Amino acid sequence: MNRRNFIELATASGLFLLNPLKVRAGNAKRLIKPLKLNFGDTIGLITPASPLFEANETMISVREKIEQLGFVPKPGRHIFKKNGFSAGTIAERVEDLHSMFADPQVKAIMAIRGGYSSIQLLPHLDYNLIAANPKILIGYSDITSLLLGISARSGLVTFHGPVGVSSFTPYTRKLFTRTLMTAEPAGLIDDAPFESSLQVTNQVWTVRPGQAEGRLTGGNLTLIQATLGTPWEVNTDDAILFIEEVGEEPYDLDRMLNHLKQAGKFDKCRGVFFDRMPTVQPAEYKPAFNNTQSKEEVISEIFKDFDFPVCLGISFGHVADKPVLPLGIMAGLNADAGQLTLLESAVL
Repeated sequence: MNRRNFIELATASGLFLLNPLKVRAGNAKRLIKPLKLNFGDTIGLITPASPLFEANETMISVREKIEQLGFVPKPGRHIFKKNGFSAGTIAERVEDLHSMFADPQVKAIMAIRGGYSSIQLLPHLDYNLIAANPKILIGYSDITSLLLGISARSGLVTFHGPVGVSSFTPYTRKLFTRTLMTAEPAGLIDDAPFESSLQVTNQVWTVRPGQAEGRLTGGNLTLIQATLGTPWEVNTDDAILFIEEVGEEPYDLDRMLNHLKQAGKFDKCRGVFFDRMPTVQPAEYKPAFNNTQSKEEVISEIFKDFDFPVCLGISFGHVADKPVLPLGIMAGLNADAGQLTLLESAVL
């Protein structure tokens, strides 16, 4: 699955939406934490990106997962809509998101899936409504647009983690509960189990050694890059930046990382870590002739002149075992050990 041709900042379809100029009022001045989840709480389900495929079967599965986790699912009004490669019009998707934030019954909001086009919603969101009704918002991949945009404009802690169609492995469930259901720091993020019966640890590679602490932010690289030059541009000052990607070739990785580097987004970072990125690889590999770089070589070259810790291979992103990574809280990165520690509670 290749994402590089999808980035479209939609400017149409705004007749019945909020004034886009409202989002330029200034950056959030304080961190807003949502209340923690309790068993029996309602989780709102939305489709801010791509439409559901075999939607009825998908929703039976997602409902059962939420119920088995101990929560009550509440689907958005427009989750079965389809508008091209989007799950309904901009207005319909914004309405579902706003409705979930405004509904006092809903305690958390989870994207059912990612895909494409969440970025279209950013100019049309009511960030005052969101800040006044702080709730857990969780997802990954294309949902990075919402996580970064809402974090930047409202100050709300948002959460990079599983979506409704995720597998919810025992590892994922454990860290979902630890991060979202207690008002204490989640602490050290344990190493996820590896798929091989002979290899018991993940393949974490130390690109640059060291340890650092900073404010956690990040997500999918394509969507991080897409914020540049917009009112929702990612803020990496004093940050521990996490990056995941799927289905791109190493030259795509090189292009996007060079863009961030040339935009100064690594200049004030405290540390950077990448997920496994198992599908970031050459589409065609011909040794000794049309040779190409690997993701390891690309990352090594990009960060060779920086003095902060960098590592590759921590489990998150487009893999089965996913921790919940809260954007905005303090975290510690140990690139020597390939370990991340959440130093601050993400919920109240």
